[in-house]
Amino acid sequence: MAKQNKPQQAPDTGHEWDGIRELTNPPPRWWMISLHASWIFAVGYIILYPSIPLVHESTKGLLGWTQIKEFKEDVAENEKIKAPFLKQVAAMDGEALLADAGLRNFSESSAKAIFGDNCAACHGSGGQGAPGLFPSLADDAWLYGGDMETIIETITDGREGNMPAHKGEIADADIEALADFVVASSQGKGTAKGLALFNESGCADCHGEDAQGGFINDLGTGAPNLTDSLWRFQSTREGVLRTIRYGVNQEDVPQTRTAIMPAFGEKLSPEAIKMLAVKVHELGGGK
Repeated sequence: MAKQNKPQQAPDTGHEWDGIRELTNPPPRWWMISLHASWIFAVGYIILYPSIPLVHESTKGLLGWTQIKEFKEDVAENEKIKAPFLKQVAAMDGEALLADAGLRNFSESSAKAIFGDNCAACHGSGGQGAPGLFPSLADDAWLYGGDMETIIETITDGREGNMPAHKGEIADADIEALADFVVASSQGKGTAKGLALFNESGCADCHGEDAQGGFINDLGTGAPNLTDSLWRFQSTREGVLRTIRYGVNQEDVPQTRTAIMPAFGEKLSPEAIKMLAVKVHELGGGK
């Protein structure tokens, strides 16, 4: 005897499994509305926006929208907002820029991207430097000076360190003694005998008679302070010996140290350099 459907029950499809019959009920109304809304949205998107890939490009869409176009519009809007502030930066010198709290904050904020693009690769994202390779900007130990004018000059024209190689010029025993003096001085244990040798060997001409560096002694040499615990290169005795023996940036000396900062005067605008100088100044503790 054929099975009979219950009253108001949709007919089945003839499929049955484990006592469960497949009926021919229509989908819920909300499901059908979602289905039609989906394909209508898809068609509308294809018409309005780039969507269908072709051989060399895609369809343009009626709106002509692209991510690059939107990006360029956002950049143009950002430049429009910054323009009056940049005009003020251009009209001020470095010290005046520091004295204006609003423009100082604007400069520091704007210089984050400039620093990241041009300086962070060597000096680190926070200006911490790389021991033995690149100096730290996050302390107040300056090689050439920490005032705004000097920092702007450093960024614009670059710097190239110079220390003569003393191997063959000074007796090996004296080089050993000088290395011991430098290491001891960094720990506050330098001796009068070592300082006397330091001066006799000509080191004081660049580092000063007290070994506190060219900046502190106003010598303009860029020679570092040897009496603190901050190191441009290696702090080990072997590292100090290498520096004394082979110098810095000496031609035809294979083991010489390299200490060169490129000039950014032709790469960055004067306004960008001023704003970058503000950031470097503040990284150094504002001193």
